[in-house]
Amino acid sequence: MNKIIHKRQLSDSVFRLDVEAPIIARERKAGQFIILMVDDKLGERIPLTIGDADPEAGTITLIFQTVGATTMKLSKLNEGDYIAAILGPLGSPTSIRGENGEPAGHVVCVGGGVGVAPMHPIAKALKAAGNKVTIIMGARNKSLFVMEDEMRAIAGENLILITDDGSSGLKGLVTDPLKELCASGTVDEVIAIGPPIMMKFCSLTTLPFHVKTTVSLNPIMIDGTGMCGGCRISVGGKTKFVCVDGPEFDGHQVDWDLMIHRMGAFKPIEAVAREHTCNLFKGI
Repeated sequence: MNKIIHKRQLSDSVFRLDVEAPIIARERKAGQFIILMVDDKLGERIPLTIGDADPEAGTITLIFQTVGATTMKLSKLNEGDYIAAILGPLGSPTSIRGENGEPAGHVVCVGGGVGVAPMHPIAKALKAAGNKVTIIMGARNKSLFVMEDEMRAIAGENLILITDDGSSGLKGLVTDPLKELCASGTVDEVIAIGPPIMMKFCSLTTLPFHVKTTVSLNPIMIDGTGMCGGCRISVGGKTKFVCVDGPEFDGHQVDWDLMIHRMGAFKPIEAVAREHTCNLFKGI
């Protein structure tokens, strides 16, 4: 059981929870994730990236969007409530440029929607390793931005905001400034986290410029140990399991169409579960 210490609603559908998990807070590294069960009766397992951690307080930060039945149940918990189970840290940590003898450089971090949350510890680690960090944050509109202040503290004037409707920053797509930066010849690496379609087009944007592009994937997972095979994808023509081989991969090698197709396989079932959960909460 993991106690919720702080809860904050960041937008209509995005929430932040600081949860007691002292071992995970101490051991986690940038890029890793956890799998949680909201309750121990009918709860499914879902993966969430660790947005931040406080080893001294023994807490981890989870930022999530209510898109299905389980995230909706999670959003209804309050400070003092308990999450039934949290497993982690899982996955391979991010390979941080500037560490292990590799020279620092200019890294562009592209975060779409709630993908900004898992990008936060990565960007912070990149900055600490001596890299120049440019951050591109994209959202449908201004109200959907999360952790803007935290990312500005890392990137400063190199923070670029993009919205579909132009309500904040530039109007357009995250690939617009990304293409300009890559064309300048100053970018050593790109890291993209967000919706699969966004990561796909970020990878296509950087490909002609031969810029190393890392993406963090978040497909359906069950056990998080490579046993169920639910998170399998194809990378460079080889089968990989996101939970143990990732979650980060070469964006130029991912079979995006196959991954997106697989992620949509349970959409009808997810819609029914979400509707059922909504009806349950309406009756409370």
